Amino acid sequence: MRSSIWISALSASLVFVAAETAADVGWQPAKGPLATRWAKDVSPDNALPEHPRPQMVRPAWQSLNGLWQYAICPKDDPQPARFEGRILVPYPVESALSGVMKPVGPKNRLWYRRTFDVPKEWSGKRVLLHFGAVDWDAAVLLNGRALGGHKGGYDPFTLDVTEALRESGPQEVVLSVFDPTNTGTQPRGKQVLKPGGIWYTSTTGIWQTVWLEAVPKQYVQSLRIVPDVDAGGVRVTAVVGGSGPEAAVSLVALEESREVAQKTGKPGEPIFLAIPKARLWSPDSPFLYDLKVRLLEGEKPVDELAGYFGMRKISVGKDREGVMRMMLNNRVLFQCGPLDQGFWPDGLYTAPTDAALRYDIEITRKLGFNMARKHVKVEPDRWYYWCDKLGLLVWQDMPSGDRYIGGRDRDVQRTAESEKQFFAEFKGVIDLLYNHPSVIMWVPFNEGWGQFDTAGVVDWVRKQDPTRLVDNASGWADRKVGDVHDVHSYPGPAMPPLEERRAAVLGEFGGLGLPLNGHTWQAEKNWGYRSFDNPEALTRAYVGLIYALQPLVARGLSAAVYTQTTDVEVEVNGLMTYDRAIIKMDQERITAANRRLYLPPPQVRTLVPTSEKEAQSWRYTTEKPADGWQGPEFDDSAWKQGHGGFGREATPGAVVRTRWTGSDVWLRRTFTLERAHLAPVMLNIHHDEDAEVYLNGRLAAKLPGFTTSYTHWPLEGDASKSLRQGRNTLAVHCRQTQGGQYIDVGLVEMAEGKPK
Repeated sequence: MRSSIWISALSASLVFVAAETAADVGWQPAKGPLATRWAKDVSPDNALPEHPRPQMVRPAWQSLNGLWQYAICPKDDPQPARFEGRILVPYPVESALSGVMKPVGPKNRLWYRRTFDVPKEWSGKRVLLHFGAVDWDAAVLLNGRALGGHKGGYDPFTLDVTEALRESGPQEVVLSVFDPTNTGTQPRGKQVLKPGGIWYTSTTGIWQTVWLEAVPKQYVQSLRIVPDVDAGGVRVTAVVGGSGPEAAVSLVALEESREVAQKTGKPGEPIFLAIPKARLWSPDSPFLYDLKVRLLEGEKPVDELAGYFGMRKISVGKDREGVMRMMLNNRVLFQCGPLDQGFWPDGLYTAPTDAALRYDIEITRKLGFNMARKHVKVEPDRWYYWCDKLGLLVWQDMPSGDRYIGGRDRDVQRTAESEKQFFAEFKGVIDLLYNHPSVIMWVPFNEGWGQFDTAGVVDWVRKQDPTRLVDNASGWADRKVGDVHDVHSYPGPAMPPLEERRAAVLGEFGGLGLPLNGHTWQAEKNWGYRSFDNPEALTRAYVGLIYALQPLVARGLSAAVYTQTTDVEVEVNGLMTYDRAIIKMDQERITAANRRLYLPPPQVRTLVPTSEKEAQSWRYTTEKPADGWQGPEFDDSAWKQGHGGFGREATPGAVVRTRWTGSDVWLRRTFTLERAHLAPVMLNIHHDEDAEVYLNGRLAAKLPGFTTSYTHWPLEGDASKSLRQGRNTLAVHCRQTQGGQYIDVGLVEMAEGKPK
């Protein structure tokens, strides 16, 4: 059917000039549910004007962002003779910033058109047309000539348009795009036709910068940069395109404008630059070397470009206690950061401005995080540039697609076409991000979404990129391959069992929700994994989660990913509101808590054991007791006696020794402390559902919801001051409303840790 589209294109192009004039009306953003403060800075004259490829910069380039014509037509219709109106590229047609904000859907095709002029000084050069990303199946015409196309919503593609250019006058580019969204098997991430819950508005068509570049007849087409920290240098391979005599590649590395290494070699072969006293890249010191690349024909430079690189190494290895951990530059570094979905209320997949793109990364760093997991989406190249500059480690998900499986299901059996498309797009993403030092791990699958041939995919990824780690599956269906074992736990935290060859990571936890009026996608029916009423309660719960992480770090947890950077549409469990207007928690408190995770992990000493490993005796009742039941002087001799934990069998993580199936249970036990001066004391608790814990009659914790394993939790206020040498009382009330039920509690002391 596409052939008929192109046949009609030539005749249709005759009326384009009139159509463009008719559609040339003023542009305004559409009225969306919510906007960021950067939306006011967007106009047809400054739509993301920055160079889109910071690691390969030539001076001769031209952005084609701005106003294009658009039309939405039935999928199999030919190219339209008349367009509907103007769209601001590169904002998705479904977004407010596009000025359109209309759905396309799998029954239609989206058409674009614009004209441009080629600068006179580009005469005699090849002209390349670059598309940063177009979702999903794109085909391109230039001056009525079919140039080719691309299938892939997240990776860039380039067309040499030189032979299709007119000798003078305006050049006409036409693009058609088909996007099946969630009716197809292609990678699509969280885009759906009917958004709701954790599924969001779709993006169709152009959503990253479109640009022209002038290159010589023979030019550097791509670079592959591989830092080698152990060898003290960097290997650079330059692939040359076009035609010309035998050429050489000259490389110069600069440290703050001072040349530190220079070497010339052959195109297509690795060239090693020894970097004396190399400054290593890390979140605390994200130093970048400048890189100058020249293509030489004899002594004559015919192509020149500028880029950069970072000297860093990512690996897994054993610490002093023999625990496998993630390491940066051969040193243990705990990684903690948010799940970052990269959605914007006004631009959807596309940030309104480069300053907005940078802002998310700046705030992530200011809040004490050193990592982000880019979740089932790939960002424009400049997002990773800012991660390189500002020092943010990145776990990169491959966007999901095809069918989904449960945690206990077998891998999906994909069709040959689906497999081929997955690998084609994944390779494009790996090639795109290969040179960014911030990117340290590939995540092929999330929670069984499209998960297939896991071991084979891991092997394939390692062949494509042997320099980074591979997380075989984040959450759910672990296949015991890759470099890490990744679990999800809401709210958590939790960790997988330690292994001999893989590091233990927590790929998702938290999800603490708080809607703030005036800053939500919709007025009501917003949700989080666990909801709170005010910023103080949210802050207290978050800090509790982070404190609970510390003992897991001590045991061997290598990383943790908190859900999430911002609210997204109806999901309100972000650190920030969707419009990025408000950080929803107390910034100083959560930053201080986060930064404790990078200190030597604490030594955990048991003060009051739980019944997880050995039965502990409690007094208990299922009848509401008299007032004062929490206090040390209360007479509980009439209560029953039983062993913890109390609950119902098959409750996740429970070790049931006394069956409890009613709505409420009250527990009491006494314990003796040999000393009163203690390091910070925390609960060791597994509760399902709401629990209140008292120490010597004073409220120590009020915990809504449930956990699925034993976790550590800080004591509220000055509850620890109630502890005294000698006899103490621990009292607990647990209330259950649905599902599983379980309660068991102990106390631990967090002594100062030692470096790993």
